[in-house]
Amino acid sequence: MTHSHLVRGPVVALLLSIVTLLAPGALAQGESSGQDAGETASSQPDPRFATPGATLETFDIAMDAYLESRRIGRPDQQSLDLAKACIDFGSIDTPAARAEVANDLFWVMSRIEAIDSASVPAPGPDGTVRFYPDRNKARHRELSTRAPGHAITLAVNGDGEWRIDSTTAENAGNMQRDFALAGFDNVTGQIDAALSLGQQIRDAMPPALRESFLTVEYWQWIAILLVIFAGVLLDFIVRAILTNIWQRIDRKRPGENAKKDTLKKAVRPFGLVAAAAFWLAMINIGGISGTPLMVLLLAIRVILSVGGVWAAWRLTDLFADFAMRKAEETDNQYDDLLIPLVQRTLKIFIAAVGVIYIAKALHIDVLPLLTGLGIGGLAVAFAAKDTIENFFGSVAVIMDQPFKVGDWIEVDGVEGTVEELGFRSTRVRTFYNSLVTVPNAMLVRATVDNYGMRRYRRWNTKLNLTYDTPPEKIEAFCEGLRELIRLHPYTRKDMFHVYFNSFGAHSLDVLLYMFFECPDWAVELREKHRLGLDIIRLADRLGVDFAFPTQTLELKQLDPDAVHTPAEPPKASVETEAKSMGVSAARELTREQPWKSELPGPVTFRVAREDDTIEMRGDGGS
Repeated sequence: MTHSHLVRGPVVALLLSIVTLLAPGALAQGESSGQDAGETASSQPDPRFATPGATLETFDIAMDAYLESRRIGRPDQQSLDLAKACIDFGSIDTPAARAEVANDLFWVMSRIEAIDSASVPAPGPDGTVRFYPDRNKARHRELSTRAPGHAITLAVNGDGEWRIDSTTAENAGNMQRDFALAGFDNVTGQIDAALSLGQQIRDAMPPALRESFLTVEYWQWIAILLVIFAGVLLDFIVRAILTNIWQRIDRKRPGENAKKDTLKKAVRPFGLVAAAAFWLAMINIGGISGTPLMVLLLAIRVILSVGGVWAAWRLTDLFADFAMRKAEETDNQYDDLLIPLVQRTLKIFIAAVGVIYIAKALHIDVLPLLTGLGIGGLAVAFAAKDTIENFFGSVAVIMDQPFKVGDWIEVDGVEGTVEELGFRSTRVRTFYNSLVTVPNAMLVRATVDNYGMRRYRRWNTKLNLTYDTPPEKIEAFCEGLRELIRLHPYTRKDMFHVYFNSFGAHSLDVLLYMFFECPDWAVELREKHRLGLDIIRLADRLGVDFAFPTQTLELKQLDPDAVHTPAEPPKASVETEAKSMGVSAARELTREQPWKSELPGPVTFRVAREDDTIEMRGDGGS
């Protein structure tokens, strides 16, 4: 048949329009007398079915138009109804079954020589026209030799209109299957030189296995089970090979290898893809046709699409795991944030592509869905406003880098360690071990206090000495504290203050103000512990005692017979003598001080070593 499945574009539409205009009546909406189109209003036969050749040409044009419309995603139901009107379906009464018969007959007739009114044989003694096989045509003789027992006949009904008869319609699926097995599965109609593998297998089968169950022969059921088993076996083989290859590559690289669980999950879908590809390649060998073939092809294509998406998804995880291990070896923290974000972006892209391919495998037209998204785009935009804002917030966090994974931060009352930066939110593990989700959009506006970025960690405290501590011991204790700060490895050497600072309610207070230079809180606690113990040892070595709150209660017994005598006011000479005594004492104490002759300069710091000679300085800093 010259028309076949090839696209004829405007020509098909023009011929269909001409045939429709020539019809004296329109097609009815329902089916009647085994036909999908209604009878014409005139008593004269419809020109589209007036002769066997006209019926065949009408069927050919209508099916071509329908397949072309379905190819572009807009199935033309009117063309399909016209094609089904050319067939007497007999006991076949469901629309889906009738559409399948029309497809099978069109597939078969596309492998037969071109038709026109002149090439159709004359009616036989029984009043029917047998279009196939025609012994006068070499193509028909070859076809009937390789796929015997089939015929395409047309019969006239009571209205004088010709239809493909019910016997041909009921045998359409078997005819399509045998033609495919015989090696005629090509739209050009050229006959293969040798029988197909499926036909050879079928010819070798005993007659008992050629019986059918659900339109599939017994030997074909056995072949389906064997192919499924072979695919499952191929799945295990492919997974084992890929696992072995990756482990060999890992062993050649220094450092930590891929996690066993990650590797197992990564290779699992590749075995499924290999099995589905094998099933797809073997599906036509058994010569299955009709509905069973459509069901199997649909299932295999869905498995192949899902397996491909799954494989790409797991491969992304595997390479992200490899990239993260490489990133941990570098000092740059930018890649630690970027790799998880790129991983999620790739997964979203893979999922979107996978949905499209799975929809295609299920014959779902995604164009109307995309159009619907365009119509409802405004509503989607409003609904996704927060999501979009959070996404750009994550981009801003990556670009600005106010923190990195592992930092100790405080933002809007949430304090903890950053565990993960996602598209929508950042997850912070609090010190109560709870997990707080902070929207990324809030991070752009909020004040983030990053404790993890501290270079120095301050320690500001007061050491309480007893009131009976001599000044010389206080001076020795303060200078000893300064030397401990100079000698400890994690202390800041260029900024610290140790001075007698205040007279407390129960103690003489020495101010200790210094910084630890350490990477995290754990090191800070450890070094504070070590320095504190050394301070206690220093106080014990110098004979300095730490004070604690005390109260002294003085009890005085009064003589009830004693007469109270008012105190006399002090004399002016006594007050003057007391002031003079104080001034003299202060001058005596400061007479030999070095700052009497030279004004003390600014406080300076030096790095001390164990073998340094300690030189006391009058300004207290050294």
